[in-house]
Amino acid sequence: MLMCPGTTVVTALSPRCELRKAESGLNTAAIHGGLIGIRMSYASNMEIFGEGEPAEYLYEVIHGLVRSCKILSDGRRQIAAFYMPGDVFGLEPDEEHHFSAEAVNNAVILALKRSAVMGLAARDVDFARQLWVVTAQECQRAQNHIVILGCLNARQRVATFLLLLALRSSGDNEIELSMTRRDIADYLGLTIETVSRTITQFENDGLIGIASTRRIVLRDPAALTRIAAHRNSAESHRRICSLSAETVD
Repeated sequence: MLMCPGTTVVTALSPRCELRKAESGLNTAAIHGGLIGIRMSYASNMEIFGEGEPAEYLYEVIHGLVRSCKILSDGRRQIAAFYMPGDVFGLEPDEEHHFSAEAVNNAVILALKRSAVMGLAARDVDFARQLWVVTAQECQRAQNHIVILGCLNARQRVATFLLLLALRSSGDNEIELSMTRRDIADYLGLTIETVSRTITQFENDGLIGIASTRRIVLRDPAALTRIAAHRNSAESHRRICSLSAETVD
């Protein structure tokens, strides 16, 4: 983990502007449980940890957006997940990281020692349950990503991605694209050209409106749902978008 200028120690006595209990994640709960964390700021595209580095910390996004990714042997990049405020990342089955993590934009991260988190879970049943939920959500995230990459065509992938972002936002149909088109392409397993062409086609069809390069309005979510689910069924959409359970809770 790269320590950054402006790194501060955070405890349960820290000012509320640094540590908000509402709408927070696992690490913030651990701080309120008595652990000590490290609050760090990262600039856009700055690495938080690298593949192969020791997995000594768990991380929670306080502000901004984080991506986990792996560079393949042929030079291609695969993005495994995007993490938003309240999400915890850096969970590993062993002692090292198998993906890198980078700030997509200016981000604030709360890091806790992995050993301290495990110790708290061993003596606090409620916190152990929270840790289990976070772990299960990470597993569900991976399972849903496999479905997106292996079972959906390009239009379905982009439609599902936009619907998921809407579910993870404030609940309305306007979403902010903090990530670049290349990020989206590397997450969906598509080319940048295919992503851009599909978004333009959705705009021309009246399904979305592009308010700016970073903001999209879903004008016809029902039509996007039919594309994503490949059938006119809200229940099918809920199954395809089951990843939303990890983001709205």
